[in-house]
Amino acid sequence: MPVEVRVPPLGESVTEATVASWLKQVGDVVEAGEPLVELETDKVNVDVAAERSGVLAEIVHATGDTVHPGDVLATVTEAGGVAATDGQAPAQTNGQAAPTPTAGAAPVSGTTALPSPPIQDRPHASPVALRMADEHGLDLSQVAGSGTAGRVTRADVEQFLAAQRPAASAQAASAPTATPATPAQTPAARPADPRGEERTRMSRRRQTIAMRLLEAQRTAAMLTTFNEVDMSAVMALRLQRREAFQQRHGIGLGFMSFFTKAAVAALRAFPNINAEIQGDEIVRKQYYDIGIAVAAAEGLVVPIVRDADRKSFAEIERTIAQLAEKARNNTLTLEDLRGGSFTITNGGVFGSLLSTPILSPPQVGILGMHTIKQRPVAVEGEVVIRPMMYLALSYDHRIVDGQEAVQFLVRIKDLIEDPTGLLLE
Repeated sequence: MPVEVRVPPLGESVTEATVASWLKQVGDVVEAGEPLVELETDKVNVDVAAERSGVLAEIVHATGDTVHPGDVLATVTEAGGVAATDGQAPAQTNGQAAPTPTAGAAPVSGTTALPSPPIQDRPHASPVALRMADEHGLDLSQVAGSGTAGRVTRADVEQFLAAQRPAASAQAASAPTATPATPAQTPAARPADPRGEERTRMSRRRQTIAMRLLEAQRTAAMLTTFNEVDMSAVMALRLQRREAFQQRHGIGLGFMSFFTKAAVAALRAFPNINAEIQGDEIVRKQYYDIGIAVAAAEGLVVPIVRDADRKSFAEIERTIAQLAEKARNNTLTLEDLRGGSFTITNGGVFGSLLSTPILSPPQVGILGMHTIKQRPVAVEGEVVIRPMMYLALSYDHRIVDGQEAVQFLVRIKDLIEDPTGLLLE
């Protein structure tokens, strides 16, 4: 009996996904627990596995289709396509295995199983290709299939239709008409530049990033305040403690744990920056879930270091390293990305000297770190060379006043320039 492979629940606030790629094709043998298809959501990619071993009999949704939780993606049958019953092997004819009955075939009696006649009006094609053929009144038997076993795909149909348009246009131009031609309802596509262009579909994640960035700029009264911090003390402490820290905890001592600890201390002092707006209410959070922006192949992701106020430097460094590794391997889960009360982004790892980070709604604050540069600064009346970093705090002016934002950033500056104060925090 065929087993349906369905779209699993996708997590909080995720209601649909796109079929990114099929890892198996019709006719392939699959093992229980083996991934069959990769789904792309606006947050993470999800692999859907086979619940039992067998043969992939049918793919219901092709690459590029939009699917929802509970939708059928494919069906899996027992190996050979026919399950043996009552301990009997499948019937044979002339020493050969009997053909597999097709869907809709009449029950077979006796010892010989015969295949159903081929269904002429339903060729070997993907569901999307069949739907497009219905929409355009197209006979798919005229379309050459490029898929597995000659399967007609969406791309094959699109290519066939594109080839038919010039001929249709030529016939329309040569045919006499009694009335003026109706103007085109849509503008003609821009001709391709002869120097070459590449057109690719935006991933669902990139579309979501674009939508949320525009939403942040539309809905928040976003401002940015700046300061600079002398990194001498932190760099000296890291140099002094690096080897012992590595040996004791098995992880390097980086800058992010210092800034995460400093951010938590500043958020405690200025709770409006650890809040969000819900209707006409301000929700100040009593927990400190710090988002750490990480660059991934599909775009920026912000996994969450939960309860950062309860974690040690080593625990923070270890958590960030694990999340960054999962981002690189595209194995982040929805739970890794859910929530967050404040975000830190470090453009300095790419060489950014100064930037204005954009809020991640519904959060009302984001701290931007930048590259460290040796610069001349005045210290006690003398010009000295120090490793300096520009800091930026973008905030939602609807609930965060300029004074709070400036003092918040000064608090972080003070803690980084005197990191022993973080121990007291």
